[in-house]
Amino acid sequence: MPLRPGRCYSRFDTPPYTRKEYIPGVPQPKITKFVMGDPKFQGDYKVSLIVTEAGQIRHNALESLRTNVLKQLTISLGENKFLFVVKVYPHHVLRENKLMAFAGADRLQDGMRLSFGKPIGTAARVYPGQEIAYVIVKKDGVDKAKRALEIGSKKIPFPCRIEIEQLQESAS
Repeated sequence: MPLRPGRCYSRFDTPPYTRKEYIPGVPQPKITKFVMGDPKFQGDYKVSLIVTEAGQIRHNALESLRTNVLKQLTISLGENKFLFVVKVYPHHVLRENKLMAFAGADRLQDGMRLSFGKPIGTAARVYPGQEIAYVIVKKDGVDKAKRALEIGSKKIPFPCRIEIEQLQESAS
């Protein structure tokens, strides 16, 4: 299996570390907006991005997904012709035990002593079949929304699939 970038933080085998009131110095998540487009938009189709493996998605990967999908949707559909929602929130705090890796560093570091680690970021834990984002559009925007989510899925460290669901029968 080829090594993936960010492999230290993509899998998990411990309980989530989420109690921010007890953790000093947790950086704010980079993702700030979770609902984009027109919040009152009534569309006919829901195009969903669903992960197929369990893992953690870092907050900067979620922000990258958000900006790429939003840009594609705005260019192809227009400002308020869609509703785009990111459903996952990065609650889990990631820690790192920083070590110095240069000549002479053996006298300046503690190695494994007190190696709990300092907070370096946050991540969202996801499970197979979980919807991480969706776009609601009219019938003529389904292909454009699917293309935008395909581009955004490249920013997620796991394989994803796209599902299209009809929300309501359009009144013709």
